[in-house]
Amino acid sequence: MKFGSMKKVLAAGLAVVVSAALLAGCGGDQASQKKFLNIGTGGTAGTYYPIGGAIAEILNNNIEGMNASAQSTGATVANINMLKDGSVDMAIVQNDLTYYAVNGTEMFQDKKVTNLKGIATLYPETCQFVTLDSSGIKAIADLKGKRVAVGAAGSGAEANARQILAAYGITYDDINVQYLSFGEAANALKDGNVDAAFLTAGYPTASVQDISSQNKIRLLPIDGDKADALIAKYPFYTKTKIPAGTYAGFDEEVPTISVMSMLVVNDKVDDKLGYEIAKAIFSNLDRLQAAHSVGKLISKETAEKGMSLDMNAGAKKFFEESK
Repeated sequence: MKFGSMKKVLAAGLAVVVSAALLAGCGGDQASQKKFLNIGTGGTAGTYYPIGGAIAEILNNNIEGMNASAQSTGATVANINMLKDGSVDMAIVQNDLTYYAVNGTEMFQDKKVTNLKGIATLYPETCQFVTLDSSGIKAIADLKGKRVAVGAAGSGAEANARQILAAYGITYDDINVQYLSFGEAANALKDGNVDAAFLTAGYPTASVQDISSQNKIRLLPIDGDKADALIAKYPFYTKTKIPAGTYAGFDEEVPTISVMSMLVVNDKVDDKLGYEIAKAIFSNLDRLQAAHSVGKLISKETAEKGMSLDMNAGAKKFFEESK
């Protein structure tokens, strides 16, 4: 081969090597820009899981380089612990349990979690005292001396029940307290083994619907002044009205309070990404509405209602710009 021809071959080969290096460099940049986000939800039969899946889809479709995935978890307490140790980066949680976590109280006594920021509150999970109409109980004050199922010991619902009863001057010494999950309490109520049962869940709640299909029920109202006192003491509560006719055979509107489900991130999510997450989700609420019926309760207008911890600055900026 002539020397000139060899130079051309070498030059061509060098060009290929340089091009390959440049392409590899570009690929490396793209890989470094990829955003991986693990989203903690709840059990596959619950509400958090489909909502979390829809959120992952929204983020993947609307944030460049995003690779978000939703995973089934043990819900709020598990999610908070996973956010703390970094095994998830974002999660759906209840705002009351998050408040306990960031303040080191209740089930997080001496286990304060310091790396959490709020993105938005989503939809209400409503505090409901349920009794059979035949019990004659018409108000929370009437629960003194009665057998009351308050939720599983140490649960978020049990803390809600205890706080609401305290607003009426009722302690566990004043009632025959039963530590039962609502599934257990529903059966006890139908069998006449408890007089009233408490739950925190979005309405209409399937287990309450089941009771009302066989028995005439009554929901106990939380008076406005008591709700105001609770909100002043516990900023995670919000006022709620359960519409008349929500449950078969009970046609009264019931004022009560709710905690809120919310979207929380850890410190892996910076302010820029927090802004992008809030913008993507709240610009595509139709996808959440399609994922689950509670999606229709999620709105930009209520996204800071019941916020129980400091917000990610980027998410806060998005909502301020949207007002």
